[in-house]
Amino acid sequence: MSDSVRRVDDGGPASAAAVSSLGAVLSAVTLGFLFLSLTRGPESAVIWGGAVGALVATGAFLASRYGLLERAVAGPIGAGSSLLVVALSAFAIMQGTLGSVVLPGLEWSVSSLFAAFFVGAGVVGVGVAEYAHLSGRELVDRLTLTVEMIALAVVGLFGMSIAYLFLELPVMLAVGEPTATQQMTLEYLSTGVGLGAVAAGYLAYREHDWSFIDLEWPTRWTVAWIVVGSLLIIGVNIGASSLMTFAGIEGSEHSLTQDILENPSLLVIIVPAMVLIVGPFEELLYRNVVQKSLYSTFSRTGAVVVASVVFTLVHIIAYATAGAGEILASLSLLFVLSLILGGLYARTENLLVPALAHGCYNAVVVSFVVL
Repeated sequence: MSDSVRRVDDGGPASAAAVSSLGAVLSAVTLGFLFLSLTRGPESAVIWGGAVGALVATGAFLASRYGLLERAVAGPIGAGSSLLVVALSAFAIMQGTLGSVVLPGLEWSVSSLFAAFFVGAGVVGVGVAEYAHLSGRELVDRLTLTVEMIALAVVGLFGMSIAYLFLELPVMLAVGEPTATQQMTLEYLSTGVGLGAVAAGYLAYREHDWSFIDLEWPTRWTVAWIVVGSLLIIGVNIGASSLMTFAGIEGSEHSLTQDILENPSLLVIIVPAMVLIVGPFEELLYRNVVQKSLYSTFSRTGAVVVASVVFTLVHIIAYATAGAGEILASLSLLFVLSLILGGLYARTENLLVPALAHGCYNAVVVSFVVL
C-alpha cells in the first residue's frame, strides 16, 4: 500500500466542502475555548499564541470552503496552525493552567484548555484530510475505524481484568490470599491472556486467519532493528525527560513505580514479564491488530499516528498518579515512544521487532527505579 495520503475526491464539491466546513467550525470552537482559558498569569502569552493559531486555522478552512485557497494549501495551514494550538495548550496545562469553567446551571467544572487541546488535535486530523483531498464520506470512514480501534483497546483493558479474575480464583482456592509476588505474577499472566484473547477474538470477528500475524524467525537484520529500536527509544526518553526537566515540566509516575519502591524483589517477576509478556502482547494488539487494521483506510504514516493515539489513550489510567499537567507530560512522551514502535513495525513488518524493543525498554526503565 502506498504511503501517500493524497486522494481524489469522489463525493463532488459538496462533499469536499464538508471537510473544510468541519475544519472551520472546530477551529472556531477551539478559539472559543482558548478565550475562556485566558488568565492574567504568565501563561497568558502562550494561550494568546494558541488563539492566533486557531484563528489562522479558521481562516484557512473558510478560504478553502469558499474557493479562495486550494485544499492542498489550506490543509497544511490548518493542520500546522492547529498543531501549534495543541503544543501551546499542552505547555500551559503542564505549567498548571487549566482554565476551569463552571457549566451554567450545573456544578460541573471543566477545563477549557483541555477542551482546546483535544479539539485542536482533531482539527489537525481534519487539516490532513483537507490536504489529502478526502471527501466527507472518506473522513467519516476513517473516524469510524478510529473509534472501532479505540473500542477494541478498551475491550483489551476489560479482557485483562476478566482474565485476572479467572486466574486468581484457583490460586485463592489453593493457597488463600495471594502474596505480593503471586499477585504480580497473576497480573502479568492476565495481561498476556487478556490481550491475546481479545486480539484473537477480533481477528476471528474480522475473518482473518493466523497469517494476519506478522511474526517471522529472527535474522541478523531483525536483531539489528531490535537493538537500534531499543536504543532509540531509551535515548529519546532520556533526551525528552531532560528537556522537560530543563523546562520545569514534571511527569507523573507509572502506577507500577510505587509497587517497585515498596517491594524491590518484585523486579524478579517484573523484568522478565516486560520482555516476555507485556512487550509482545501489547504490540500484538496495538501494532499487529490495531495498526495493521488501520492500513485498510489510512496511509502507513497515518496508521502509525492513529495507533499511537489509541495506545496512549488506554494508558491514561496507569499514569493517573498525579495532576493533569503531569499526566499530560508523561502521556506526551509515551505518544512519541509509541510512534517509534509503530515506525519499527511499519518498516520491518515483523511483530518481533517492536515487541522485543518495547519489552527491553520497559525492563530497563523499571530496573532504574531502584537505582
